Amino acid sequence: MLLTGDLFAWTVPGAGDPQRIQRYPDDWAVALRAMAALDADLLLPGRGLPIRGPARVRRALIDTADYLDSLVEQTLDLMNAGARLDEVLHSVKPPPALAGRPYLRERHDEPEFIVRNIWRLHGGWHDGNPANLKPAPDAVFARAVAELSAGAASVAGRAVAAAADGDLRLACQLAELAAQAEPENRRVHEIRALVYALRVQQERGSIARGVYAWAAAESRSKTTGMDLLDVYHDVAEGRMWWLPSQAH
Repeated sequence: MLLTGDLFAWTVPGAGDPQRIQRYPDDWAVALRAMAALDADLLLPGRGLPIRGPARVRRALIDTADYLDSLVEQTLDLMNAGARLDEVLHSVKPPPALAGRPYLRERHDEPEFIVRNIWRLHGGWHDGNPANLKPAPDAVFARAVAELSAGAASVAGRAVAAAADGDLRLACQLAELAAQAEPENRRVHEIRALVYALRVQQERGSIARGVYAWAAAESRSKTTGMDLLDVYHDVAEGRMWWLPSQAH
């Protein structure tokens, strides 16, 4: 009988959680392979159903180790080639065959977050962009962008257009810039709440949903005067009656 704790929990391993201290995907894979070598008949995971049968147990553990090793190898190859973090984040993908396994779905953590931890472990916190080594404060940069774009409302409007095009990554970045440039602008916060709420609907992992739900609730609370925690729970639990009907 093998009790894995959260090293195996019917989800992508939690080796990249952005709100926790450094995790170690390399060592996580080593531990999984060591457990697989024990030839256990029964696996009792940290979460989810047990797995019975030595072959099934080994396959689940080795698949998960291979998944992590692939992310590590791809990331290190790109780092050694001189790639910046931005390129690495948008290039590294888990093997499609493994990503389809029922015990490697993105219910909590995500490959993109794991890649960030691999980078941080092996390359430090600098992302390779020299402008980000000692940047201007976010609000200063956001105001400069807004000035170039005819104001924060214009930037927020471009966020709406990006959301309509299905690019919620860009929509969130633009909405955030607009809110940083004019933090008391009600219309900007209406748009920020909208795009982050749409992002909540799109995301599968609970970590990402939680972060985006909080951002949506911050702006929704500003525009309505409602209690922040009440709004957060509504957004996190999908009670977003205020979204435009076409957004559902």
